[in-house]
Amino acid sequence: MHTFTVSFFGHRQIEAPLQIEAQLEKLISRLLQQNEFVEFLVGREGEFDRLVSSTIRRCKRNIRDDNSALVWVMPYPTAEFRDNESSFLDYYDEIEVCEQATAAHYKSAFQIRNRETVDRSRMVILYVRHPSGGAYQTFRYVQKSGKKYINVAAKSHGLCQSRGERR
Repeated sequence: MHTFTVSFFGHRQIEAPLQIEAQLEKLISRLLQQNEFVEFLVGREGEFDRLVSSTIRRCKRNIRDDNSALVWVMPYPTAEFRDNESSFLDYYDEIEVCEQATAAHYKSAFQIRNRETVDRSRMVILYVRHPSGGAYQTFRYVQKSGKKYINVAAKSHGLCQSRGERR
């Protein structure tokens, strides 16, 4: 089976969430319909991450739920996870802990997790509006990696920013 892996990164706070949600729904629907199996790699640190996860769950329910997995990739286990593990296991199809990130200082753990997740991905979907923060650092890494990406923040402001894969 061919797996198409997609990861998502964005700023903690988002503007125009309904517009962003509509764009995400179109992208996710297309991915579910056009690929044999889709692995969606997500975080859980802010509004964008939660919007992505809920949109993926809704698309799986409404379109097709037999050819994908919603995977939460944590940089390290948290007290919130330990206290609510069964609820999280009910929500996500899989939960992973990035081993390399767990061994690092907590301030660098997120970027380590993000880079490993980008490296696993065939496509990256971002919400990056300004040149600062962890999402922007990850966006720069995506650009340097040559991965195919779509920045839905740019699309919501009339700017289509995406790039195909380098061969």
